[in-house]
Amino acid sequence: MLRHAAELAIRRPRTVVAVWLVVFAIGLGIGGGVFGRLGGLGASVPGSESRVTADRVDKLDPGTDTIDAMVTARGLRTEPVAHPPAGRPVAGDAGLRERITGAVADLRQIPGVVQVPDPYQTPGMTGDGQAIAVTVTFDGGLSSHEEHQALKAAEARLRAIGTADFQVRVSGGPLLDDALNSTAQSDAGRAEMISLPIVLVLLIVVFGGLLAAALPLVLALCGVASTLLALFAFSFVTDLSVYSVQITTMLGLGLGVDYALLMVTRFKQERAAVLAVRGGGGATGGSTGGSGSGGGASDSAAVIADCVRATVSAAGRTVFFSGLTVAVSMVGIVVYPAPFLRSMGLASCAVVAVDMLAAVTLLPALLAKYGHRIKPANARRSQGRWFGRFASGVVRRPVPVLLVVGAALVTAAVPARALSLSPGDARELSASSEARQVYDLGLAHFPGHSNADHVTVLVPGGAARPDYLKHLRGLPGVVESSQKTYPDGSAVVRLTPSGTNDGAVATGLVKSIRAEHQGALVTGSSARLVDFRQMLVDRLPYAAGAVLLAVFVLLFLFTGSVVIPVKAVVTNLLSIGAALGAVVWVFQQGHFAGLFGQGVEGGLGSLDVTVPPLMIAVAFGLSMDYEIFILGRIREARLHGEDARGAVVTGIRYTGRVVTCAAALLVIVFACFMTGGAAPILEFGMGLTLAVLIDATLVRMMLVPAVLAVVGEAGWWAPRVLRGVYRRFGVSEGSGVSG
Repeated sequence: MLRHAAELAIRRPRTVVAVWLVVFAIGLGIGGGVFGRLGGLGASVPGSESRVTADRVDKLDPGTDTIDAMVTARGLRTEPVAHPPAGRPVAGDAGLRERITGAVADLRQIPGVVQVPDPYQTPGMTGDGQAIAVTVTFDGGLSSHEEHQALKAAEARLRAIGTADFQVRVSGGPLLDDALNSTAQSDAGRAEMISLPIVLVLLIVVFGGLLAAALPLVLALCGVASTLLALFAFSFVTDLSVYSVQITTMLGLGLGVDYALLMVTRFKQERAAVLAVRGGGGATGGSTGGSGSGGGASDSAAVIADCVRATVSAAGRTVFFSGLTVAVSMVGIVVYPAPFLRSMGLASCAVVAVDMLAAVTLLPALLAKYGHRIKPANARRSQGRWFGRFASGVVRRPVPVLLVVGAALVTAAVPARALSLSPGDARELSASSEARQVYDLGLAHFPGHSNADHVTVLVPGGAARPDYLKHLRGLPGVVESSQKTYPDGSAVVRLTPSGTNDGAVATGLVKSIRAEHQGALVTGSSARLVDFRQMLVDRLPYAAGAVLLAVFVLLFLFTGSVVIPVKAVVTNLLSIGAALGAVVWVFQQGHFAGLFGQGVEGGLGSLDVTVPPLMIAVAFGLSMDYEIFILGRIREARLHGEDARGAVVTGIRYTGRVVTCAAALLVIVFACFMTGGAAPILEFGMGLTLAVLIDATLVRMMLVPAVLAVVGEAGWWAPRVLRGVYRRFGVSEGSGVSG
């Protein structure tokens, strides 16, 4: 297959490039529409009690959307103030009361608005009079156009309440979704604008020329365009998280640069080897009468074509297996029933496939067309003598290295034991965003206001006894409650617990009601979180089993060993555990969290529910990416007759520079996504940044050589029956002229 791809790229380079240009244009033109189709934050599990109960409650009482307006004195802090400063206007101001009362009357006249409680007649004003909450409820049966018109009219009327002394902040419902979508779009664009120029400069330094440096960016941009197109297609069959664009774009950029870096590096090495074989003066000289970078016999179309074939045969095979392992790692996300996780897993698989396909078709076509303008590799730099000396030092003292690095990784992973998950809400936005300020003000000045839908209990007719309903409303931790009965005898009890929706009180309330086994069904945001956490635990064996089995098979087919796949899984889990532990230590527990913005300073107390599974899956795939890069060269060295330890040193010597450069480029891409204001992207970006750094340094350059040196030839062992399977189905990396 790879041979045919290489031949197509060599014989029809313009056609191949034209096809990819069309894909790129379609991706940007059509795929950009995905931003208007992103959903909420998504912690709902199909078939769970919370999901089924929510559907039943909606049938009894059709769903509605609400928005909240927080009217406060200008400059009011989010935390309660015991006594307003002298001379500060308070919410009981007669002029403000007249403005709010008039606004409430006007809001009730807007088509589509079904309820606007008078805040002066309900618990809408705080005890200190520093803030008033005005809640507007819309009919859940409105069309999209009708809802949009009603929403805009209500928002405009609410903002008109503001004066020189009082500030109005509006959010909730569709406005919160809009804020999240806007943040997703702006953050993704900002990250790309920052990362691409930096990556280009670094690639110019690495390759020593603009043309070679531009090729990885071409591949990465095709990956981004394809990412948008894949997400747009998936949006018609499943819900998409608002963060799916950033996460898959991050992956598409990173892998595109990674794969192109490996391919271009190998092409430069193949050109240098051809020149050396023909006596042309090494990395820069010509061969039989030609120059290494300008033309002549050594740069003839036939020679360039041979170099492209060798590149695809060797590095292309590595890219192919790397892409398969990354895609397989994302299968662990697809097996989870949550639509948002599944959609991101599928989209990530699609992005990996596109990057992989572009690396073995588009890039060879560009190399066939413009490869004669790319300088051959410098022999001294391509051999990576420093990395070879470093690897030699590791294999001479493998046990101390193994113990020290292993202990460091285990220690770094310890905080991950305290991992806590929370559903997405306005807390995931930066502290400067209006939606986040509305949430913080509601939580600080209106006990239970931000917890309104945390625990909703549906009590069927047979169980809706007055004493039991009273019991529910009097459960410990409930600060507010309401009750509504229906003609079929059933009742819906809405309980507002103290604290946040992911707090111990709210989740404990859900569990205690369910544990009573009185026939009551529980939904709400806290119940959705409880069910989501349980789903992660229940599906973990299936997700882990599917990924580990597939990775084991792929690595066995790549190496012919049953020991190396086990080693790869263990070392990868160590690096991922260390990265996850660091994320928990910073964002959940609050150590140095202030460095990442006001919204996360002091710690969030938990991580977004989607971050750990996604981070683990992507980091595992990227770790396998580097594993295959190195194993491919080690395998080549063994095929050329080197022993186990010598092959390890050779593999690190030839791949150390590529892996280090690839890791640096990925770190730049991931770190640039941390410039945004959304907490999940900060968590995800930091996790992947650390995972790549740890994996490319401590694991690939130290832990892996140490383990392979300790096990020696036994590391390449396989049972006799599996050796037969490998001889028949296994595929090892081919070797080009450069060996």
